[in-house]
This record gives sequence, C-alpha cells and structure tokens, in this order.
Amino acid sequence: MASPMVVTPVQLRTTGRLSFSQNPRTGRRFAAVRASAETMATEKLGIRVERNPPESRLSELGVRQWPKWGCDKSKFPWTYSAKETCYLLQGKVKVYPDGHGEEFVEIAAGDLVVFPKGMSCTWDVAEAVDKHYNFE
Repeated sequence: MASPMVVTPVQLRTTGRLSFSQNPRTGRRFAAVRASAETMATEKLGIRVERNPPESRLSELGVRQWPKWGCDKSKFPWTYSAKETCYLLQGKVKVYPDGHGEEFVEIAAGDLVVFPKGMSCTWDVAEAVDKHYNFE
C-alpha cells in the first residue's frame, strides 16, 4: 500500500525548469519543478521578515559584525528613528505597530527583520532576546 502524500506549505522562490511526467503505475500526470530554494521575505504591517536566511545571506550583509543588543521578558514602546535591520539569535517577540489595533508581527530566533524608519510600536517580549542590529 502506498503511503499518503503529505504536503507542507513553504515559501520559496524557485529557479529552474518545470517538467511534466506520468506515473507509470496509475497513469496520472503531474508537474515537477527542479528548483533551487531561496528564503523569501514576507511583509506585514510594514515589517519585513525573512525566516531562517542561509549563512551566505548573513555573511553578505555582515550580520556577525553588527553590534548586539538584548533584553529580558518585558513589554515596552519603541520608535525607530532610522531603518533597522536585525537578526535574532534568540528570543520571541510580538511587535504591535501603532495604529493597527491588536494586529501584530511575531518574530523569533533565526529571523532577519527590517523595521522602517519612523515606525512606532510596542514590543511584547515573551522570551529573552539576543540580536545583532544595524541602523541605516
């Protein structure tokens, strides 16, 4: 008996070829993509999040040479006087941008995040944060 197919949603940018094949046993046709996967950023409420970027991307940006900042579990308001790009080494935070009610963006260890200049928000830190950061 064949095992069931499990589909897991992922966000990928693909490059490569699309090909069509036919299962010799069932005769069903299917499409296959030969691709190289790259992480893809999402943007919500003005905050850009790239989940688990490859080390090559972090090296390209020089992230490991950026200063570090951290905080314990807490809740506080913050305004970005400049565009900030940060990489979370540890922690979990819900960021509530002003003017969006109870909507939030959750960021966590492994995320590369860009906050726009001028954004005011509230950080609700659920797990202590350690991050590299860079202001532009």
